[in-house]
Amino acid sequence: MEEYGFNTLAVHAGAQPDPATGARATPIYQTTAFAFENADHAAALFNLQVFGNIYTRINNPTNAVLEERIAALENGRSGLAVASGHAAQLIAFHTLMGPGDHIVAARQLYGGSVNQLTQGFAKFDWHTSFADARDPDSFKRALTDRTKAIFVESIANPGGIITDIEAIAAIAHDAGVPLIVDNTLASPYLIRPIEWGADIVLHSGTKFLGGHGNSMCGLIVDSGKFDWGSGKFPTLSEPCPSYHGMRLWETFGDLAYGFACRVLGLRDLGPSLSPFNAFMVLTGIETLPLRMQRHCDNALAVARWLKQNPKVSWVNYAGLEDNECYNLHRTYCPKGAGSVFTFGVKGGFDAGMSIVNNVRIISHLANLGDTRTLIIHPASTTHRQLDDENRAKAGAGNEVIRLSIGIENVEDIIKDLDQAMNAA
Repeated sequence: MEEYGFNTLAVHAGAQPDPATGARATPIYQTTAFAFENADHAAALFNLQVFGNIYTRINNPTNAVLEERIAALENGRSGLAVASGHAAQLIAFHTLMGPGDHIVAARQLYGGSVNQLTQGFAKFDWHTSFADARDPDSFKRALTDRTKAIFVESIANPGGIITDIEAIAAIAHDAGVPLIVDNTLASPYLIRPIEWGADIVLHSGTKFLGGHGNSMCGLIVDSGKFDWGSGKFPTLSEPCPSYHGMRLWETFGDLAYGFACRVLGLRDLGPSLSPFNAFMVLTGIETLPLRMQRHCDNALAVARWLKQNPKVSWVNYAGLEDNECYNLHRTYCPKGAGSVFTFGVKGGFDAGMSIVNNVRIISHLANLGDTRTLIIHPASTTHRQLDDENRAKAGAGNEVIRLSIGIENVEDIIKDLDQAMNAA
């Protein structure tokens, strides 16, 4: 459906009336398994000789619509839906990595991702070095002969830095490794990383894609453009013991990485997405363009108000003209700089805690991308597992408050922040 506009794809990509009932909305195929036509059909499915449904842990018709839709919106070759954003990261790296291998990641990442990279992945003997998203050359300096991927966020959480994807993609490709971009905060409405050189795009569909704070989901999109035949990625280029020596890159070409994520990673590790959650995220995506524009417009207005507030020491929002990322915002996401940003409150840790304790319509919780405006004090919550130095490096120092601006009347958001800051 590449010939259609983004708004049309958000509603229609991957979907058609149900052939059995004529239902126009995508049905929830709430089943664990699917009947085979005969023994030969079953054998062909298990041998990857034909496409089809076997077991919902691996694929499901409801999930398939979501997978096709996110691939269309990101202008990618294939998509895979999994249980959460962290599951998407696990499956994406599991397909590339072996014991002793290495990742270069931006330092400016969601705190849970930093923990996954440094603690969870260490149990697989995967190692991570961190570079500065504001300095593309720092990624080149961090590369080793065991590096298998570079990993960044398009818009960093919580610091709001907009990454120069094109520059970092060039460094990754010169090194013969893929660039993986977490596009959660931007969504494909604002940035389509594949068009700037990214090879793999990840999402926590829990956030802006679903948009209503009601369903966990993770998504992987493969560009189909990376050459996996260099020998660096034996899962893709070498004989696969799970499928009688089949070479996935040789057999499936530009679908190989997506297939490996599904039939090796998802099959064996098992973080499958429920069809109900796929249905909920699909429904959310239909209004993604409308919501994202309102999110961005509201966020800019709130950031400008905070900038003038004497209780605030700084505001880090790329949509402000004096922000260091303003030019990158105009290049990569001219429709808006997203709805998530941070500001520093005078009074530090205690003042930050007081503000989040005194909001009324704004919700204090560990999420973002909701229709509702959300607030959190990262130093005491999402980034509390990091020490003071690493929290500051991640953009989550003691004085930092993170906002995810919703779609309410912006005057009401500002009014609530004003009374909470006065109470503090």
